[in-house]
Amino acid sequence: MYQTPAFNKPKVELHVHLDGAIKPETILYYGKKRGIPLPADTVEELQNIIGIDKPFTLPEFLAKFDYYMPAIAGCREAIKRIAYEFFQMKAKEGVVYVEVRYSPHLLANSKVKPIAWNQPEGDVTPDDVVALVIQGVQEGERDFGVKVRTILCCMRHQPNWSPEVVELCKKYRHNVVAIDLAGDETIEGSSFFEGHLKAYKEAVRSGFHRTVHAGEVGSAEDVRQAVDRLKMERLGPGYHTLEDEALYKRLLQENMHFECDLELSLPTAPTPPALRCLPWSSYLTGAWKPETEHAVIRFKNDKGNYSLNMDDPLIFKSTLDTDYQMTKRSMGFTEEEFKRLNINAAQSSFLPEDKREELLHLLYEAYGMVAPASGYVPIWAPEHYPALAPDCFLWDCEQDALPFWASTNDI
Repeated sequence: MYQTPAFNKPKVELHVHLDGAIKPETILYYGKKRGIPLPADTVEELQNIIGIDKPFTLPEFLAKFDYYMPAIAGCREAIKRIAYEFFQMKAKEGVVYVEVRYSPHLLANSKVKPIAWNQPEGDVTPDDVVALVIQGVQEGERDFGVKVRTILCCMRHQPNWSPEVVELCKKYRHNVVAIDLAGDETIEGSSFFEGHLKAYKEAVRSGFHRTVHAGEVGSAEDVRQAVDRLKMERLGPGYHTLEDEALYKRLLQENMHFECDLELSLPTAPTPPALRCLPWSSYLTGAWKPETEHAVIRFKNDKGNYSLNMDDPLIFKSTLDTDYQMTKRSMGFTEEEFKRLNINAAQSSFLPEDKREELLHLLYEAYGMVAPASGYVPIWAPEHYPALAPDCFLWDCEQDALPFWASTNDI
């Protein structure tokens, strides 16, 4: 049954995984075509097995990928197709700009050790994967009108892959805008394995943007270490930052962006610079308990810099509107707050300055607001929307380089 969208205006999404946003029909098609066994034969059965609708631990959530990734990985046609179909999904959700992330090594079956998903060795290298995704991205942009940039993921359990990840970022920098660290945060010390530190140091040296999965199940101290040692510019989702009030205030002051996903929330959460917030997913991964206040509410109340994102819609059986509906119904979010958080997302995007300004002007126009003069763009200013309090954060959008605290010598 059709449901009126909670926010029927252009949206920006900064944290969604390509391999967690695949159509079940596409998985079934390539499983059959390639002769790869799957746990189900119909879309409904597959969704019930892959999807989750009750709390799981993070490792249990990550294990869901084992069911279906063998059908996609190592297949050139499938890799390009999932990138293209991703745009169809985002266009239906009213997204005008998205940053989608993935691990090239998890989709490859050649020149990668170990080869993921127990695949036999083939001829699709991590470099090939990036090229194929970009082909699908370009065709999707053309046909659906959604603008996109990509982020390449290092995987916590495979630090030996990470130096190649940053080199691929540099090679394909016309489309790839950042490096990420993803995977099982419960692996002790995994944020600072030598390969990851080397990759992030090179990203800083090369002027590449950086985001990190941290504070999802890890402690506030894990977040602090990731900020200080990996020099991240955005945090996803960083909920446990709220356990350390001093750290939380520091990140607010530094305008860190929280990439939020309600599906991946934690019982306690912070409101730093650029953290990703994902409400429904935070519940399902056990990151947030319904009897506690969700981190995203704290972000909202503190006028923090955050965005709402889908993370892995296939596994969470949700759409972007799921999070918007949840925050509107259960957390008191208004249309004004939805506008504010999407402007936050645009301002915190990893687009070049000129493209970011274009995106911001598109949003201001669609929201019926007067765009501020270029050069000094407020996330939200009362003269543009008087319904909100004036104590919002401002920053200079011309500063598109490293945060003031970043130094390669500190890594």
